[in-house]
Amino acid sequence: MIRFDSDYTEGMHPAILQALLETNDEQTIGYGEDPHCEHARQLIRQAVQCETADVHFLVGGTQANTTVIASILKSYQGVLCAGTGHINCHETGAVEATGHKVLPLASADGTITAAQVDAYVSAHYADGSHEHIVQPGMVYISFPTENGTLYTRAQLMDLYAVCQKRGLPLFVDGARLGYGLAAAGNDISLADFARFSDVFYIGGTKVGALMGEAVVIVNEKLKPDFRYNIKQRGGMLAKGRFLGIQFEQLFQNDLYQTISRHAIDLAALLKDALTAKGYTFRYEPQTNQLFVNMPDAKLPQLQQDFAFSIWGRADDTHTTVRFCTSWATKEDNVKALIASL
Repeated sequence: MIRFDSDYTEGMHPAILQALLETNDEQTIGYGEDPHCEHARQLIRQAVQCETADVHFLVGGTQANTTVIASILKSYQGVLCAGTGHINCHETGAVEATGHKVLPLASADGTITAAQVDAYVSAHYADGSHEHIVQPGMVYISFPTENGTLYTRAQLMDLYAVCQKRGLPLFVDGARLGYGLAAAGNDISLADFARFSDVFYIGGTKVGALMGEAVVIVNEKLKPDFRYNIKQRGGMLAKGRFLGIQFEQLFQNDLYQTISRHAIDLAALLKDALTAKGYTFRYEPQTNQLFVNMPDAKLPQLQQDFAFSIWGRADDTHTTVRFCTSWATKEDNVKALIASL
């Protein structure tokens, strides 16, 4: 079975595995206060071009999302996001379990606009009963989106501007950040997220690491006591150096960028082949996720040899499926899928 169902089916990049082996016998303080974590923090600050950023290493994406969101919101506030957003669709109500409501906005492609945020906030306060309604307290987006689409730099800047105007922190989920940055046509840099958001995270789990995400806090008001929240939400690893070591490797010698481009290159190879064969897409492919409208009659044959995600009905005779490439996808496996198609 060849798997294209997600971008975290493999273990970790060999450079990370080697570094973990070489440091296995070290004795360090725990909970992310070791020299490896500190070195990784400095590498990330350099990469995002913000020496004052706080960097925290959490064990996974759900922990990162719930910890950041719960640390920002007051008890009566909710978080605005796309209706298709990860926190709204694929985290089993994790945000709601912290006592905060997800406030979904309509989206055709996974993105939301500054105008939508502004209109939602205006409508909230225009309602005479707004004190009886969950107050919008922050904005969540992901880059790439859950649908593999991207924001432009201008869209990000507009969102950040309206968030500043409305006093709403902007949080960017970067579980697949590397793949978005490496995508053809992307005009956002890693440093832009430090300029045009209040807090974001750099995904490791889906981009070469065994596990772990690096939360980068830029807004000074959001920094105090964040480690208390990490501990309370189950995001703090006792042997924290294992997260630091991984991000040390990812942010040396352009490894994060190099392995992300590998996934994008193979996704482009698959996209071109699908297009040539006449297949259509639910969303225009931009990153390492391809949402293909597949004839229902073709599925049983494909499922004998390949694993992929079922995304939903496209029409009466087609199902939208997702093929996902990763930092470790083999070109021969992509060519085998193309031949089967």
